[in-house]
Amino acid sequence: MPQIDIREVQNAQELEEMFYQRWLVLRSPLGMEKGSERDDREDGAVHLIGMCDRQIIASARLRESSPGLGNISYVAVLPEFQNQGIGTKLIENLIVKAQAKNLKTLRLKSRINAIKFYQRIGFTEEGNPSDFLGIPHVFMQLEI
Repeated sequence: MPQIDIREVQNAQELEEMFYQRWLVLRSPLGMEKGSERDDREDGAVHLIGMCDRQIIASARLRESSPGLGNISYVAVLPEFQNQGIGTKLIENLIVKAQAKNLKTLRLKSRINAIKFYQRIGFTEEGNPSDFLGIPHVFMQLEI
Protein backbone atom coordinates (compact mmCIF):
# COMPACT_ATOMS: atom_id res chain seq x y z
CA MET A 1 0.00 0.00 0.00
CA PRO A 2 1.35 3.44 -0.88
CA GLN A 3 2.32 5.85 1.91
CA ILE A 4 -0.67 8.04 2.79
CA ASP A 5 -0.19 11.20 4.85
CA ILE A 6 -3.36 12.42 6.59
CA ARG A 7 -3.30 16.04 7.74
CA GLU A 8 -5.17 19.33 7.71
CA VAL A 9 -5.27 21.56 4.64
CA GLN A 10 -2.40 24.03 4.97
CA ASN A 11 -3.06 26.80 2.45
CA ALA A 12 -5.48 28.23 -0.11
CA GLN A 13 -4.04 26.19 -2.99
CA GLU A 14 -4.51 22.92 -1.08
CA LEU A 15 -8.05 23.98 -0.20
CA GLU A 16 -8.85 24.49 -3.89
CA GLU A 17 -7.24 21.14 -4.78
CA MET A 18 -9.29 19.50 -2.01
CA PHE A 19 -12.51 21.03 -3.40
CA TYR A 20 -11.63 19.64 -6.85
CA GLN A 21 -10.95 16.17 -5.41
CA ARG A 22 -14.24 16.35 -3.47
CA TRP A 23 -16.11 17.33 -6.65
CA LEU A 24 -14.47 14.50 -8.63
CA VAL A 25 -15.61 11.86 -6.14
CA LEU A 26 -18.95 13.17 -4.88
CA ARG A 27 -20.49 15.47 -7.51
CA SER A 28 -19.04 14.78 -10.97
CA PRO A 29 -20.50 11.22 -11.08
CA LEU A 30 -23.93 12.79 -10.48
CA GLY A 31 -23.45 15.21 -13.39
CA MET A 32 -23.24 18.18 -11.02
CA GLU A 33 -21.26 21.31 -11.80
CA LYS A 34 -18.06 22.44 -10.10
CA GLY A 35 -19.00 24.60 -7.14
CA SER A 36 -21.69 22.14 -6.01
CA GLU A 37 -19.07 20.44 -3.79
CA ARG A 38 -18.89 23.35 -1.34
CA ASP A 39 -21.30 25.21 0.89
CA ASP A 40 -21.44 28.24 3.16
CA ARG A 41 -20.00 26.32 6.14
CA GLU A 42 -16.45 25.79 4.85
CA ASP A 43 -14.86 28.62 6.86
CA GLY A 44 -13.99 27.58 10.38
CA ALA A 45 -14.31 23.88 9.55
CA VAL A 46 -11.49 21.37 9.88
CA HIS A 47 -10.55 20.05 6.43
CA LEU A 48 -8.53 16.83 6.47
CA ILE A 49 -6.82 15.48 3.39
CA GLY A 50 -5.08 12.25 2.53
CA MET A 51 -1.96 12.83 0.44
CA CYS A 52 -0.19 10.27 -1.74
CA ASP A 53 2.76 11.35 -3.89
CA ARG A 54 1.77 15.03 -3.48
CA GLN A 55 -1.77 14.32 -4.73
CA ILE A 56 -4.92 14.72 -2.64
CA ILE A 57 -6.57 11.31 -2.81
CA ALA A 58 -8.98 11.65 0.13
CA SER A 59 -10.74 14.40 2.08
CA ALA A 60 -13.32 15.01 4.80
CA ARG A 61 -14.70 17.93 6.79
CA LEU A 62 -15.55 18.40 10.48
CA ARG A 63 -17.39 21.38 11.87
CA GLU A 64 -19.02 22.18 15.17
CA SER A 65 -22.74 22.62 14.48
CA SER A 66 -23.73 23.39 18.10
CA PRO A 67 -21.99 23.12 21.50
CA GLY A 68 -20.83 19.53 21.92
CA LEU A 69 -22.12 18.44 18.50
CA GLY A 70 -19.91 17.96 15.46
CA ASN A 71 -20.88 17.29 11.89
CA ILE A 72 -18.77 15.22 9.47
CA SER A 73 -19.40 15.74 5.77
CA TYR A 74 -17.91 15.45 2.30
CA VAL A 75 -16.00 12.24 3.03
CA ALA A 76 -14.42 11.43 -0.32
CA VAL A 77 -11.77 8.91 -1.36
CA LEU A 78 -10.74 8.57 -5.01
CA PRO A 79 -12.16 5.26 -6.34
CA GLU A 80 -8.76 3.69 -6.99
CA PHE A 81 -7.84 4.24 -3.31
CA GLN A 82 -11.10 2.99 -1.77
CA ASN A 83 -11.27 -0.15 0.40
CA GLN A 84 -7.70 0.35 1.65
CA GLY A 85 -8.46 1.81 5.09
CA ILE A 86 -7.88 5.43 4.06
CA GLY A 87 -11.45 6.56 4.76
CA THR A 88 -11.28 4.89 8.18
CA LYS A 89 -8.06 6.77 8.96
CA LEU A 90 -9.70 10.04 7.89
CA ILE A 91 -12.67 9.47 10.22
CA GLU A 92 -10.42 8.33 13.10
CA ASN A 93 -8.39 11.52 12.71
CA LEU A 94 -11.58 13.60 12.67
CA ILE A 95 -12.73 11.88 15.88
CA VAL A 96 -9.46 12.86 17.59
CA LYS A 97 -9.90 16.46 16.38
CA ALA A 98 -13.51 16.44 17.61
CA GLN A 99 -12.44 15.19 21.06
CA ALA A 100 -9.83 17.97 21.24
CA LYS A 101 -12.68 20.45 20.62
CA ASN A 102 -14.70 18.85 23.46
CA LEU A 103 -17.35 17.58 21.09
CA LYS A 104 -19.38 14.71 22.55
CA THR A 105 -21.44 13.59 19.57
CA LEU A 106 -20.69 13.34 15.86
CA ARG A 107 -23.37 13.23 13.18
CA LEU A 108 -23.21 12.66 9.46
CA LYS A 109 -25.46 11.96 6.52
CA SER A 110 -24.37 8.69 4.87
CA ARG A 111 -25.17 7.47 1.41
CA ILE A 112 -26.93 4.11 1.75
CA ASN A 113 -23.98 2.30 0.15
CA ALA A 114 -21.60 3.66 2.85
CA ILE A 115 -23.63 2.70 5.96
CA LYS A 116 -21.57 -0.44 6.70
CA PHE A 117 -18.35 1.60 6.47
CA TYR A 118 -19.57 3.99 9.18
CA GLN A 119 -21.02 1.16 11.28
CA ARG A 120 -17.58 -0.50 11.43
CA ILE A 121 -16.26 2.72 12.99
CA GLY A 122 -19.10 2.75 15.53
CA PHE A 123 -21.75 5.03 14.02
CA THR A 124 -25.40 4.02 14.37
CA GLU A 125 -28.30 4.85 12.08
CA GLU A 126 -30.73 7.54 13.25
CA GLY A 127 -34.14 7.63 11.59
CA ASN A 128 -35.20 6.56 8.13
CA PRO A 129 -33.46 7.10 4.80
CA SER A 130 -34.29 10.27 2.90
CA ASP A 131 -33.43 11.52 -0.55
CA PHE A 132 -30.49 13.92 -0.95
CA LEU A 133 -29.13 14.80 -4.41
CA GLY A 134 -31.22 11.97 -5.84
CA ILE A 135 -29.48 9.39 -3.62
CA PRO A 136 -30.92 7.77 -0.46
CA HIS A 137 -29.05 8.96 2.65
CA VAL A 138 -29.49 8.23 6.35
CA PHE A 139 -28.35 10.21 9.36
CA MET A 140 -25.79 8.43 11.53
CA GLN A 141 -24.42 9.31 14.95
CA LEU A 142 -21.46 8.46 17.17
CA GLU A 143 -20.97 9.27 20.86
CA ILE A 144 -17.30 10.02 21.50
